[in-house]
Amino acid sequence: MKISVVAGVVAACLLGSAAAQAAPYDPFGASPAEDYYSSGVYGGQPADPNYGYGYGQSSGVTDQVKVAPIPRELVPFDGRFAPGTIVVSTSERRLYYVLGDGMAIRYGVGVGRPGFTWSGTKAITAKREWPSWTPPKEMLARRPDLPRYMAGGIDNPLGARAMYIGGTLYRIHGSNEPDTIGQAVSSGCIRMTNEDVTDLYERVRVGAKVVVLN
Repeated sequence: MKISVVAGVVAACLLGSAAAQAAPYDPFGASPAEDYYSSGVYGGQPADPNYGYGYGQSSGVTDQVKVAPIPRELVPFDGRFAPGTIVVSTSERRLYYVLGDGMAIRYGVGVGRPGFTWSGTKAITAKREWPSWTPPKEMLARRPDLPRYMAGGIDNPLGARAMYIGGTLYRIHGSNEPDTIGQAVSSGCIRMTNEDVTDLYERVRVGAKVVVLN
């Protein structure tokens, strides 16, 4: 993939108010990272579309821009993937949604920490808004203090949206900790800001191909 600088009216229209001028190319899972629970806050709250962009923040674009470390960008994309494909670059800590015609939308993501990265070609098999969370047995074995179930809401580590990657325990999901985007901190899921995952959720269809690269 060759990524370079793109700006202009097309990017602004496509990405909306959260768009930013693309930076030059520079250098990824079903379990969210266990460090979500280091504070011991386990209680879920009812889903509220005005929350989920960080504790106590509104869903307004201005608020999210203040905390999002990596802007969403329209970039040139020189790859052999069909439009609608999701390509995750683990080493870059970026996700590309392929538009076609040599372009893609690039998002910052949080990826698996050492020992929890993976690669392969899968597909999105389900989508959920404000998903609930049931930690898998593998995670509970490592962290028996975690809740067995958490309802969807602003405290839920899956955030505002989740797209489930078939044949794995992993998801592409939101986060209430936007400062972790661009970091290798998850247990294998692909983590996004709530604003970015909501944008991607509206674009992606069930059945979409997901390609995870090292």
